[in-house]
Amino acid sequence: MAKEVMKEINNKSKEFYEFVLPPVDMYEDGNDLVVVIDLPGFDKKDINLRITKNILTIKANKKEKDVGGIVYFKHRPTKINKKVILPFSVKEEEVTGTASYVAGIVTLRIPLKFGTEILIS
Repeated sequence: MAKEVMKEINNKSKEFYEFVLPPVDMYEDGNDLVVVIDLPGFDKKDINLRITKNILTIKANKKEKDVGGIVYFKHRPTKINKKVILPFSVKEEEVTGTASYVAGIVTLRIPLKFGTEILIS
């Protein structure tokens, strides 16, 4: 019974972390809006960013690893689906941006003359 309760607590904890993560910082730097997103443990190919009007959608998925032994905690997220409100609205035909992924951190730069195509390098 105690194992089942702990398993359910761990499942709810993981759901909570998937809901609140990833941490995001947003600021202006010269002529760009910069969005910094922490996504450690995800491969670049598993990350999808999209801007629709004034909403940045961050999606990431990775396969859960089978550890083969007793699992005491499993809080690290395997999926992210977060929406962040941008301080401006973007017309789809005007959106261009660049993103880099280094050491688990996505840095998205959107020119203040906004656009939606986001390339992760």
